[in-house]
Amino acid sequence: MDRILVVDDDVRILAALSRIFVAEGYEVVTHSDPVQAAREEGFQVVLTDFMMPYLNGIELLGALREKNPRAVRLMLTAAADFRTASEAVNRGEVYRLLGKPWTLSDLTSSVRQAFEHYRLVEMNARLLSEVAEKNEELTVINQSLERHVVERTTGLLDGLISALDYRDTETQWHSRRVSLYARRLAQESGLTGVALDIVEQGALLHDIGKIGVRDSILLKPGPLTPEEWEEMRKHPEFGYRMLAKIPYLHDASLIVLQHQERWDGKGYPEKLSGKSIVVGARIFAIVDALDAITSDRPYRKGRSLQVAKDEIQRCAGTQFDPVLAEAFLRVPDEEWLRIRSDVEAMEADEVRRFGPQAQASLTPLATGT
Repeated sequence: MDRILVVDDDVRILAALSRIFVAEGYEVVTHSDPVQAAREEGFQVVLTDFMMPYLNGIELLGALREKNPRAVRLMLTAAADFRTASEAVNRGEVYRLLGKPWTLSDLTSSVRQAFEHYRLVEMNARLLSEVAEKNEELTVINQSLERHVVERTTGLLDGLISALDYRDTETQWHSRRVSLYARRLAQESGLTGVALDIVEQGALLHDIGKIGVRDSILLKPGPLTPEEWEEMRKHPEFGYRMLAKIPYLHDASLIVLQHQERWDGKGYPEKLSGKSIVVGARIFAIVDALDAITSDRPYRKGRSLQVAKDEIQRCAGTQFDPVLAEAFLRVPDEEWLRIRSDVEAMEADEVRRFGPQAQASLTPLATGT
């Protein structure tokens, strides 16, 4: 039930106000002593006289507000006190000021509006609380969705790379190594957050377009003819077309498209140069060289990490972005060795789980010259 506190040191006025508000259907609490009234709690509206002994109306409302902050405050005042009381209205302490003598319609209308204002404020607070709760629920749901997207994306990428591995076993695990190398170099160059994921995804999928290259070319044991090389060099575009329409792989697809470009513009397929090449592709070029130099190939043994570092430094400004090459050289050798060791452990685990048919040539980092 709506409850109103009425305070006036004139007991006759107090009784009249009480009768009016009871007739309006309110629960009425009355006090002629403002000091006692200041102890009241649990009402929605308070109507008080301004000029009273011990506490005036403004002082009483200030005391009541501490325990009843949302209660709507109304004040009765005679014409002589109007200026002082109106200052309280201007300070936001009083919702409405009523003159003495009052009219019944003005009095009841003001009190009715005060209760409506209270209900609106309460409803707004409740809705804000509900919105806050819903936002928390949405945050949890979004976090769950993000985890599912990451899981699905990881599964998709692993599936694509496995499909390529089955066709081109010579480069098995190469993609996984360069993806982790690329992420580490991206961190060293200042990239953070989602940008790191994009670089890692692009590096992981860089050769996915080879799925579209004919087996007679992809698996040819001897040197390729110029015509065959022309088809082989289309694999970045094949890969880009495979990935570009997948929303969460679009940015990574640009790395796939440009991973054979060179800083000096002598790469392919578009002969881009400098910073017109996306940063992920510029990062990839360096870590791809690292992996190529330090891994065993059918025609030679892998060489040392120092050989790779010397070559990357020598080609900075021609084949490689010179700023990224400097970042690469800042990374401690132990970190490149650890990444390679981690991938070798993954490879060995897969062999244990799926048998010798999953075995790819383990290619430990060369330590000699």
